[in-house]
Amino acid sequence: MATDYDAPRRDEVDLGEDSLEELKSRRTDAQSATVDVDDSDLAENFELPGADLADEDMTVKVLPMQADEFRCSRCFLVHHRSQLATERNGELICRECV
Repeated sequence: MATDYDAPRRDEVDLGEDSLEELKSRRTDAQSATVDVDDSDLAENFELPGADLADEDMTVKVLPMQADEFRCSRCFLVHHRSQLATERNGELICRECV
């Protein structure tokens, strides 16, 4: 039930004096005749990230590893040579994995 925080507060003594009929009448008066609109009805036409893209054709051009790049032996990502931290037993390791 909605609460009107701007309404003046009443003491506990005043709250105890309310009759059952008065409380029922306030409850029916406070109920509105408007219908709540479900947010999911409004969002039906929006595409969300991670949506099913099975029907879409996606082409990505894959480039081979360049001369100034290396593959980290721990995370297996291709990095630029500037990210090379160390070489242990012939294994190249990036700065993030050190």
